Amino acid sequence: MASVSRLLASSVRKGLHQPRTAKNAIVQRFQSTKPATVSVNTPETRVTTLPNGFRVASEDSGLSTCTVGLWIDAGSRYETSANNGTAHFLEHMAFKGTSSRSQLDLELEVENMGAHLNAYTSREQTVYYAKSFSKDLPRAVDILADIIQNSTLGEAEIERERGVILREMEEIEQNQQEVVFDYLHATAYQGTPLGLTILGPSENIKEINREDLLKYIKQHYVPSRMVLAAAGGVDHDKLVGLAKQFFGSSTNTASNSGITIHPSRYTGSDIRHRNDDMPYVHVAMAVEGVGWQHPDTIPLMIANQIIGTWDRSSVNGAHFPNPLVRRMAKEGLCVNFQSFNTLYTDTGLWGIYYVSDNDNVHDCTVRIQDEWMRLCTDLTEFEVSRAKNTLLTNMALMLDGTTPICEDIGRQMLCYGRRIPWPEMAQRILSINATEVRKAMNKYVWDCCPAVASIGPTEALPDYANIRAKMYKVFQ
Repeated sequence: MASVSRLLASSVRKGLHQPRTAKNAIVQRFQSTKPATVSVNTPETRVTTLPNGFRVASEDSGLSTCTVGLWIDAGSRYETSANNGTAHFLEHMAFKGTSSRSQLDLELEVENMGAHLNAYTSREQTVYYAKSFSKDLPRAVDILADIIQNSTLGEAEIERERGVILREMEEIEQNQQEVVFDYLHATAYQGTPLGLTILGPSENIKEINREDLLKYIKQHYVPSRMVLAAAGGVDHDKLVGLAKQFFGSSTNTASNSGITIHPSRYTGSDIRHRNDDMPYVHVAMAVEGVGWQHPDTIPLMIANQIIGTWDRSSVNGAHFPNPLVRRMAKEGLCVNFQSFNTLYTDTGLWGIYYVSDNDNVHDCTVRIQDEWMRLCTDLTEFEVSRAKNTLLTNMALMLDGTTPICEDIGRQMLCYGRRIPWPEMAQRILSINATEVRKAMNKYVWDCCPAVASIGPTEALPDYANIRAKMYKVFQ
């Protein structure tokens, strides 16, 4: 990865010393609809689509270990208020036994391989993956196919997992950050499936039955909505052969081939859960951003990086380059803050989560909004350059290991229909300047209605009218 960064940096430096005609040629080449063929020091991501629409994508790095998983277009966004929680419930049932493997058999087989099985559900995706030695890849794919296609969904196991999920919900309710982000989605996307929680309400969990789970599988767990992704020591041709063996006979039916995402509808609004017994107030404040494929995604990512993350236990303080960090450290207005840029298919939430107390939450909110407005008007090229370097570093570090690479492949295949090569992504980021970031901030932040969610002693938090009024700057 470091060699690729040096290659990119060298190319940029050389471009600065070329005559204008040469630089124009470079720009035209990057803007071409047909990407140029180049040699880079990164493994190729190979993609194959089976006749039934099932996609196989892998990156072979020649390691002795690998991660392989199934990424499925299925999550709480594809649910209604009546069946909300089904996708997550089904994820819990995946490892409870199949028609050919009991739960004990499954656990013993995985343990004897020295492998690891895991799964998770998000608002738009459900993922099942396995980490194993490369030599055990066929068995890992066999197990993944079995739990997806042949789970018994026994009544006893359903009742047992029902209790597990209800206890999980109780634990999450003790995590204020999780609660605040659920509130944020509920108010920002009220009346649409994106406003639903991933786990669903407890009333639904108590009522979900085997027929509900089978119906969800039949509708969503189909070839055209699935990607088999793998990274590490993986031979792509062998992986395609395994995909044909275990998934090639599956078909799409008329009832599920036309599934579409329900349109999102963002609403600038406010939701507050006042609890004066809590020592701190937890706040999430956001504006509507953009989806995965929107061209403004990267400028907003850079702006998000400029806002950054800080905790009062951090060594970064009054002399740190980040203006918001300096102010928070100097004035002691919050315990921590964390900027975020959450992306979905057709929308997103760009904002900040912060923790303060009743004495400081008002000033903390004002300072954060002041910084947002500064990025709309006074952002410098130096700040953008520093943020781009930090963003590239963080992205490279996040791809350290077979599991994060496999996750990156699976997610991008569902979101973009392809895996964006690292050099291409790096070039996209490096090409952004301060003008483009300011333009994006003015488009999505300046004079826009935010969504605000909070829990705790919220008495001193500015009311929504004041927060909305601070979304522009009055020049003297």
